[in-house]
Amino acid sequence: MNETLFPEHEEKQAMRKDAPLAERLRPLTLDEIVGQDHLIGQDKVLRLMVERDQLASIILWGPPGTGKTTLARVIARQTRAPFVAYSAVLSGIKEIKGMMAEAENHFRKTGGRTVVFVDEIHRFNKAQQDAFLPYVESGVIILIGATTENPSFEVISALLSRCKVYVLKALEPPDIEEILRRALGDAERGLGNANVAVSDEALRQLAVFSNGDARSALNTLEIAVSLVSRRAKGQSAELNIADLESAMQRKFLRYDKGGEEHYNLISALHKSMRNSDPDAALYWMGRMLEAGEDPIYIARRMTRFASEDVGLADVRALSVALDAVEAVRLIGLPECKLALAQAAVYLSVAPKSNALYTAYARVADDVQRTFNEPPPLHIRNAPTRLMKELGYGKGYQYAHDLENKVADMDCLPDSLRNRQYYQPTTQGMERRIGEILTEIRQRKKRP
Repeated sequence: MNETLFPEHEEKQAMRKDAPLAERLRPLTLDEIVGQDHLIGQDKVLRLMVERDQLASIILWGPPGTGKTTLARVIARQTRAPFVAYSAVLSGIKEIKGMMAEAENHFRKTGGRTVVFVDEIHRFNKAQQDAFLPYVESGVIILIGATTENPSFEVISALLSRCKVYVLKALEPPDIEEILRRALGDAERGLGNANVAVSDEALRQLAVFSNGDARSALNTLEIAVSLVSRRAKGQSAELNIADLESAMQRKFLRYDKGGEEHYNLISALHKSMRNSDPDAALYWMGRMLEAGEDPIYIARRMTRFASEDVGLADVRALSVALDAVEAVRLIGLPECKLALAQAAVYLSVAPKSNALYTAYARVADDVQRTFNEPPPLHIRNAPTRLMKELGYGKGYQYAHDLENKVADMDCLPDSLRNRQYYQPTTQGMERRIGEILTEIRQRKKRP
């Protein structure tokens, strides 16, 4: 299904009273768009592209509700070229080929290009994407694709190589709150005539819970205001958190991404894993996720935990944590919750060691507290004759040439020559590492 968009038609559609609030409030200019300053801020690439009407084929990649379709519609309003919008959910190969033929005919007659917007382009199969390729390559059309999925996996490489990918970021809670306040104050397109006040706490909670999706936040607000208005029967009323919970049919969990509860829960997760309690770890992680915490934040903290609290006691721990990070980036919410749960359980039951953490702490302390001596001459590189004459590299023993692969030489500065920073525990793999280190030290001839 395709739709040729004109500014006048677009505005009439948005002003329909029965149109969803998110549609009625859709920005009509770049200045109305909240967020994405890295792309549409002053002198940024997409703003310059739109304002100068110098369009190129692009892919807009970002989470739901971040403004991909809005940007395309702003382009439609400001470009002088014909603009066609497709939904990858509703359009077929026959429609695409027919539209491409029209675009080619227009190009031959006028020399002008047609701007083609494809929403959810990742839903088009290879054959459908292939249909655009020769027209993008020849300049007959300018393709603007929007996707919530990684284009590297979902867009054919030939088409991807001819488009510039721009990444839209999930909106921050203050951005969502600004949009919600705009909706409540707009009497023409928003809810300004609803005679319903909304508490600041309710707005903040909705902004957090929307997880960066402005459309979701506006839809929830519209339903909640409607419920309150009907209950108030024309009288003024106030919408609170309970009303939002009723509209969403789920509980608003007490949580503030930037406040005390945020740090309380991540601390509870970390300490539960440290204490080898997978049930508690799953619970605290679930509390965070269900309250709207960014899953990548949890994945980053698990990666830290893998080195700080497991370390070399289980050499797989860091890989498991990094796999969880990649899963979050690849599939997002809600599917990534199970990948995080898998990592939380693995890290909880893994053998624990903070030997790496304490070793690095000792190193950092010595670096700050002691004189920073240069490396011993025998382990310095000697690329020039002068450096060789000064003794650089003199006495160096190449470990691979030795029978036991361990040279009898010190690699620390003289003042720290007997320092042992890393002291493995007897947990998991570190037991064997400790045995290896003991063997290595026995091979060395200490004075």
